[in-house]
Amino acid sequence: MEVAWLRTVTTGIGSRSGRTFCRSDILSYTILMHIFFSGIGGAGIGPLALIAKQAGYTVSGSDKQNSSYIEYLRKHGITDIHIGQESDKIAATHHQQPIDWFVYSSAVEKEQKHAPELAFAREYGIRMSKRDELLNQILEDKKLKLIAIAGTHGKSTTTAMVVWLFKQLKLPISYSVGAKLSYGDMGQFDADSTYFAYECDEFDRNFLAFKPFLSVITGVTWDHHEIFPTREDYQEAFKEFISQSRHTICWREDYDYLGLTSTSTISVEETDHPHIADIKLNGLYNRLDSWFAIQAVHEVTKTPVKILIGLMNDFPGLQRRMEQIIPHLYSDYAHTPEKIRGGMSVALEMAQDSGKKLYIVYEGLTNRRQHFMIDDYKDCFAGADHVYWIPSYLAREDPDQSILSPTELIKHLDDPSIATPMERDETLKQVIQNHLDDGAMVVGMAGGGGDSLDDWLRAEFAS
Repeated sequence: MEVAWLRTVTTGIGSRSGRTFCRSDILSYTILMHIFFSGIGGAGIGPLALIAKQAGYTVSGSDKQNSSYIEYLRKHGITDIHIGQESDKIAATHHQQPIDWFVYSSAVEKEQKHAPELAFAREYGIRMSKRDELLNQILEDKKLKLIAIAGTHGKSTTTAMVVWLFKQLKLPISYSVGAKLSYGDMGQFDADSTYFAYECDEFDRNFLAFKPFLSVITGVTWDHHEIFPTREDYQEAFKEFISQSRHTICWREDYDYLGLTSTSTISVEETDHPHIADIKLNGLYNRLDSWFAIQAVHEVTKTPVKILIGLMNDFPGLQRRMEQIIPHLYSDYAHTPEKIRGGMSVALEMAQDSGKKLYIVYEGLTNRRQHFMIDDYKDCFAGADHVYWIPSYLAREDPDQSILSPTELIKHLDDPSIATPMERDETLKQVIQNHLDDGAMVVGMAGGGGDSLDDWLRAEFAS
């Protein structure tokens, strides 16, 4: 019996999460582990909740707001989710079945250091951790080898591509991806798998909790400035992550950018490798991500690269990565200059192939990021016929920073005339509809979760 999944209580007096057992209780019985996920609608926590349920845990959770991710989890069997993170709601869940492990997202702690759920878990002596500790427990108990996909951009897409290739090869794979897939759940536990593919996020230094069998570094550009105050801090974190990995695949430019010197455990790839031209997906960045997914799967399965390229050419994409909401209206998870350029490389090829004009609606992710990125936007929207720039999605903000408006941010583009500041309202909806009626292509670029531009576009145009 594996202690991570089941617990057996025998004779004697003991307690479990504030619940006392006496000698008069049943002498021996088995209790399913109950995991409560705070921030369950997040891109990191949500897939892990699915994995826990599939692996045999009892799963419940909460989030501060409803979202498409929450609805996705409910449809996949995790129904004990409450919106709002007050102590009375977690108390009701705990009363129904005592909680053994309280897993919380970094956002919960950063937004509310004295969050009611955190206080409740402390008061009742419930084991508490972030997601990395639980995932490491699963990896250890199930003897899974970790394929960790890390980097500032391209993590979700590359992880999804690794999963796609495993599934096309009909090889079992466990995984966690921070986006919805058409060919599987966001998270999956397969008891027959040898490998666990993980979108290994650097936020809150999460990735430093792992010692991967294989790491893939999709690209490194300074981000998460509230966690890594300087560019050097960010670089050092990635160097430490690579040093903890048994083997790493990275691009030449990142190898040089990080100041790496050893190649004994690092495979260095060139972005002009001739086989990349054989990948037929739209967008240079998609093709580069594809190449790394191919290299990772080749490394662990020894499947010939040419076979993997053929399978990759049928990759169906994933949610919010140039995902079509309705004909000619797309959503893309782009919120840094590098991600925007990646999204633009795909959108421009699509628009050119179809002979359509291209319009972008952009919502930045967090005001604090804008203060660091304001001079980096430059020409990242180059090629668009026009950009409609709306206020940033706010989360985990510094109250001492001024809110940068779209008008101010647009001034820092190389060509400010390409963009117009707008609000997310009926006027914007009509502008988008007019472009669609004229046969143009419209792409919403945004990060953010619940009540982001992505949610708004789906509610206004797809419902």
